[in-house]
Amino acid sequence: MAKELDQRITAKILKSFHQTTCKLIKSLGGVIQSFDGDRVMGVFIGSYKNSSAAKCALKINYAINEIIKPKLEDFYNSVNNASFDIGHGVGIDTGNVLTVRAGARGNNDLVWIGRAPNLAAKLSDLRESPHSTFITASVYNCLNDEVKFGGNPERNMWESRSWSFLGEKISVYRSEWHWTL
Repeated sequence: MAKELDQRITAKILKSFHQTTCKLIKSLGGVIQSFDGDRVMGVFIGSYKNSSAAKCALKINYAINEIIKPKLEDFYNSVNNASFDIGHGVGIDTGNVLTVRAGARGNNDLVWIGRAPNLAAKLSDLRESPHSTFITASVYNCLNDEVKFGGNPERNMWESRSWSFLGEKISVYRSEWHWTL
C-alpha cells in the first residue's frame, strides 16, 4: 500500500483502521494492549471473553468492508484505482499468557509469552478472501450460540479448517460473516 499510494493517504487508511478497531475492542469489553504496524492487539477477559472477541471481529469485518473501504474508495481515486484491495484479517486464540516487562532501562515494553498471542497474530495474517476472521477450535468451542449462529441455529457462521502451526495440525474456524454496528 505504501509503495503505491501517497504516504498521507496510507496514513489515513491506517488511522481509520486503528481508530475503528480500538473503539470496537473497547465497546465489547476488550483492552488495547499494543500496536505492531497495522496490527492492533486487543485482550478480552472474563466469562464471555471468547464470544466478545469473536463478535468484535465480526463487527470489525462490517466496519472495514461496509463503511471504511467504500468511503476511502469514494474519496480517493488512487485508492479506488489501486492494484490492491483494502482488506484485513483478525485472528483469535484463547489460553494462559504470561505478560512481562522486557527491554533495557528506559526502553522497555510488555512482552506476551504463550501460544494465544502468537497464534492469533499468525491467524490475522491469513488471507483467504472473503474470509477475514480466523479463530481456533478452543475459541469456537466456547462461543455462545448467538455468535456461532447469529440467531439462526440452521446457519453456522463458522467453517472448520485444518491449518499447520509450528509443524502441528490444528483445527481453526474461519468466517466471512459480519455483525452490524
